[in-house]
Amino acid sequence: MISMSSIWPLFDLQLTTPRLELRPITDQDIPAAVDAARSGIHDAARSPFSTPWTELPDDELGPNMARWYWRCRGGFSPEDWTLLLGIWHEGQFIGCQDVGAKDFALLKTVSTGSWLKQSAQGRGLGAEMRAAVVLWAFDWLGADVAESEAADWNAASLGVSRILGYELNGTTRQAWGTQVETVQKVRVTPATFKRPDWTLQVEGHEAAAKFLNVT
Repeated sequence: MISMSSIWPLFDLQLTTPRLELRPITDQDIPAAVDAARSGIHDAARSPFSTPWTELPDDELGPNMARWYWRCRGGFSPEDWTLLLGIWHEGQFIGCQDVGAKDFALLKTVSTGSWLKQSAQGRGLGAEMRAAVVLWAFDWLGADVAESEAADWNAASLGVSRILGYELNGTTRQAWGTQVETVQKVRVTPATFKRPDWTLQVEGHEAAAKFLNVT
Protein backbone atom coordinates (compact mmCIF):
# COMPACT_ATOMS: atom_id res chain seq x y z
CA MET A 1 0.00 0.00 0.00
CA ILE A 2 1.23 3.49 -0.84
CA SER A 3 2.02 5.52 2.28
CA MET A 4 1.04 9.14 2.77
CA SER A 5 4.72 10.09 3.26
CA SER A 6 5.57 8.67 -0.16
CA ILE A 7 3.00 11.06 -1.65
CA TRP A 8 3.87 14.01 0.62
CA PRO A 9 7.49 13.43 1.77
CA LEU A 10 7.48 16.45 4.06
CA PHE A 11 5.41 14.45 6.57
CA ASP A 12 8.56 12.45 7.41
CA LEU A 13 10.59 15.56 8.28
CA GLN A 14 11.35 15.97 11.98
CA LEU A 15 13.58 18.49 13.74
CA THR A 16 14.56 17.66 17.31
CA THR A 17 16.11 20.02 19.87
CA PRO A 18 16.91 19.28 23.52
CA ARG A 19 13.32 20.03 24.58
CA LEU A 20 11.20 20.09 21.42
CA GLU A 21 10.07 18.11 18.42
CA LEU A 22 9.07 20.02 15.29
CA ARG A 23 7.24 18.19 12.53
CA PRO A 24 4.71 19.08 9.81
CA ILE A 25 1.14 19.35 10.99
CA THR A 26 -1.02 16.52 9.65
CA ASP A 27 -4.80 16.39 9.58
CA GLN A 28 -4.65 14.19 12.69
CA ASP A 29 -2.77 16.98 14.51
CA ILE A 30 -5.30 19.72 13.76
CA PRO A 31 -7.51 19.07 16.83
CA ALA A 32 -4.46 19.38 19.12
CA ALA A 33 -3.46 22.61 17.36
CA VAL A 34 -6.95 24.03 17.82
CA ASP A 35 -6.99 23.05 21.50
CA ALA A 36 -3.63 24.77 22.03
CA ALA A 37 -4.85 27.94 20.30
CA ARG A 38 -8.11 27.94 22.27
CA SER A 39 -6.15 27.77 25.53
CA GLY A 40 -4.85 31.30 24.84
CA ILE A 41 -1.87 32.72 22.97
CA HIS A 42 -1.81 36.41 23.91
CA ASP A 43 -3.56 39.01 26.04
CA ALA A 44 -6.91 40.07 24.68
CA ALA A 45 -5.95 43.74 24.60
CA ARG A 46 -3.34 43.43 21.84
CA SER A 47 -2.76 40.87 19.10
CA PRO A 48 0.71 40.04 17.76
CA PHE A 49 -0.87 38.84 14.51
CA SER A 50 -1.63 41.07 11.55
CA THR A 51 -4.63 38.84 10.79
CA PRO A 52 -6.73 38.58 13.98
CA TRP A 53 -7.40 34.84 13.66
CA THR A 54 -7.16 34.19 17.41
CA GLU A 55 -10.14 36.48 18.01
CA LEU A 56 -12.58 34.21 16.17
CA PRO A 57 -15.30 32.44 18.18
CA ASP A 58 -14.49 28.86 19.11
CA ASP A 59 -16.84 27.43 16.50
CA GLU A 60 -15.04 29.38 13.76
CA LEU A 61 -11.46 29.06 14.99
CA GLY A 62 -11.09 25.36 14.21
CA PRO A 63 -12.39 25.52 10.62
CA ASN A 64 -10.30 28.63 9.98
CA MET A 65 -7.11 26.93 11.21
CA ALA A 66 -7.85 23.81 9.17
CA ARG A 67 -8.40 25.87 6.04
CA TRP A 68 -5.04 27.60 6.60
CA TYR A 69 -3.18 24.30 6.96
CA TRP A 70 -4.84 22.89 3.85
CA ARG A 71 -4.26 26.12 1.90
CA CYS A 72 -0.54 26.06 2.67
CA ARG A 73 -0.29 22.47 1.49
CA GLY A 74 -2.45 23.08 -1.56
CA GLY A 75 -0.35 26.04 -2.69
CA PHE A 76 2.99 24.37 -1.94
CA SER A 77 5.57 24.41 -4.73
CA PRO A 78 9.38 24.66 -4.82
CA GLU A 79 8.96 28.24 -6.04
CA ASP A 80 6.62 29.35 -3.25
CA TRP A 81 6.19 27.36 -0.06
CA THR A 82 5.18 27.65 3.58
CA LEU A 83 5.95 24.72 5.85
CA LEU A 84 3.88 24.63 9.05
CA LEU A 85 5.66 22.72 11.81
CA GLY A 86 3.83 21.72 14.95
CA ILE A 87 5.76 22.05 18.21
CA TRP A 88 5.65 19.20 20.74
CA HIS A 89 7.03 19.54 24.27
CA GLU A 90 6.89 16.56 26.62
CA GLY A 91 4.40 14.94 24.27
CA GLN A 92 2.04 17.93 24.18
CA PHE A 93 1.27 20.17 21.21
CA ILE A 94 2.20 23.70 22.30
CA GLY A 95 2.41 25.83 19.14
CA CYS A 96 3.45 26.25 15.54
CA GLN A 97 6.64 27.37 13.83
CA ASP A 98 6.42 28.17 10.15
CA VAL A 99 9.23 28.59 7.68
CA GLY A 100 8.76 29.51 4.05
CA ALA A 101 10.35 30.91 0.93
CA LYS A 102 9.68 32.33 -2.49
CA ASP A 103 12.15 31.69 -5.34
CA PHE A 104 14.45 29.94 -2.87
CA ALA A 105 16.71 28.51 -5.60
CA LEU A 106 17.65 32.07 -6.56
CA LEU A 107 17.27 34.11 -3.37
CA LYS A 108 18.34 31.53 -0.76
CA THR A 109 16.16 33.39 1.74
CA VAL A 110 13.58 32.02 4.17
CA SER A 111 11.09 33.78 6.41
CA THR A 112 9.60 32.57 9.68
CA GLY A 113 6.66 33.12 11.99
CA SER A 114 5.36 31.32 15.05
CA TRP A 115 2.98 31.10 17.99
CA LEU A 116 3.08 29.42 21.39
CA LYS A 117 0.22 28.90 23.79
CA GLN A 118 0.56 31.15 26.82
CA SER A 119 1.26 28.37 29.32
CA ALA A 120 4.41 27.47 27.33
CA GLN A 121 5.73 31.02 27.08
CA GLY A 122 8.54 32.53 29.14
CA ARG A 123 10.76 29.43 29.19
CA GLY A 124 12.94 30.03 26.14
CA LEU A 125 11.00 27.62 23.96
CA GLY A 126 10.27 30.31 21.36
CA ALA A 127 13.99 30.88 20.84
CA GLU A 128 14.64 27.14 20.71
CA MET A 129 12.05 26.46 18.03
CA ARG A 130 13.14 29.43 15.91
CA ALA A 131 16.77 28.34 16.25
CA ALA A 132 15.74 24.89 15.00
CA VAL A 133 14.28 26.12 11.70
CA VAL A 134 17.12 28.61 11.17
CA LEU A 135 19.68 25.85 11.69
CA TRP A 136 17.78 23.65 9.25
CA ALA A 137 17.60 26.48 6.71
CA PHE A 138 21.30 27.38 6.96
CA ASP A 139 22.94 24.00 7.47
CA TRP A 140 20.64 21.69 5.56
CA LEU A 141 18.93 23.80 2.88
CA GLY A 142 21.87 26.13 2.22
CA ALA A 143 20.01 29.39 2.91
CA ASP A 144 21.98 32.66 2.98
CA VAL A 145 19.41 34.75 4.89
CA ALA A 146 16.57 34.19 7.36
CA GLU A 147 14.05 36.99 7.83
CA SER A 148 11.28 37.72 10.29
CA GLU A 149 9.17 40.62 11.49
CA ALA A 150 7.05 41.72 14.43
CA ALA A 151 5.05 44.73 15.55
CA ASP A 152 7.51 47.18 17.08
CA TRP A 153 5.86 46.78 20.50
CA ASN A 154 6.25 42.99 20.49
CA ALA A 155 9.20 42.75 22.87
CA ALA A 156 8.98 38.97 23.21
CA SER A 157 9.33 38.25 19.48
CA LEU A 158 11.99 40.90 18.96
CA GLY A 159 13.80 39.57 22.03
CA VAL A 160 14.02 36.12 20.44
CA SER A 161 15.41 37.72 17.30
CA ARG A 162 18.02 39.62 19.30
CA ILE A 163 19.09 36.51 21.23
CA LEU A 164 19.68 34.66 17.95
CA GLY A 165 21.70 37.45 16.34
CA TYR A 166 19.11 39.00 14.02
CA GLU A 167 19.84 42.56 12.95
CA LEU A 168 17.28 45.29 12.41
CA ASN A 169 16.29 45.60 8.77
CA GLY A 170 13.98 48.61 8.55
CA THR A 171 10.35 49.26 9.41
CA THR A 172 7.11 49.43 7.50
CA ARG A 173 3.46 50.25 8.22
CA GLN A 174 0.94 47.44 7.88
CA ALA A 175 -2.76 46.93 8.34
CA TRP A 176 -3.16 45.01 11.61
CA GLY A 177 -6.75 43.95 11.71
CA THR A 178 -8.57 47.29 11.86
CA GLN A 179 -5.48 49.13 13.14
CA VAL A 180 -2.22 50.34 11.63
CA GLU A 181 1.02 49.11 13.19
CA THR A 182 4.68 49.89 12.69
CA VAL A 183 6.37 46.59 11.89
CA GLN A 184 10.04 45.95 12.59
CA LYS A 185 11.78 43.74 10.05
CA VAL A 186 14.83 41.68 11.07
CA ARG A 187 17.30 39.41 9.30
CA VAL A 188 20.10 37.04 10.18
CA THR A 189 22.83 35.35 8.13
CA PRO A 190 25.10 32.39 8.91
CA ALA A 191 27.80 34.90 9.85
CA THR A 192 25.67 36.79 12.39
CA PHE A 193 23.59 33.86 13.69
CA LYS A 194 24.22 33.15 17.38
CA ARG A 195 24.22 29.39 17.31
CA PRO A 196 22.81 27.51 20.27
CA ASP A 197 25.04 25.22 22.32
CA TRP A 198 23.17 22.13 21.15
CA THR A 199 23.05 20.15 17.91
CA LEU A 200 19.89 19.94 15.84
CA GLN A 201 18.80 16.41 15.00
CA VAL A 202 17.11 16.09 11.59
CA GLU A 203 15.20 13.13 10.19
CA GLY A 204 13.59 12.86 6.76
CA HIS A 205 15.61 15.70 5.25
CA GLU A 206 16.71 14.02 2.02
CA ALA A 207 13.18 13.37 0.76
CA ALA A 208 12.01 16.81 1.91
CA ALA A 209 14.90 18.53 0.11
CA LYS A 210 14.16 16.61 -3.08
CA PHE A 211 10.50 17.65 -2.82
CA LEU A 212 11.66 21.27 -2.49
CA ASN A 213 14.09 20.91 -5.41
CA VAL A 214 16.95 21.83 -3.07
CA THR A 215 20.20 20.13 -4.03
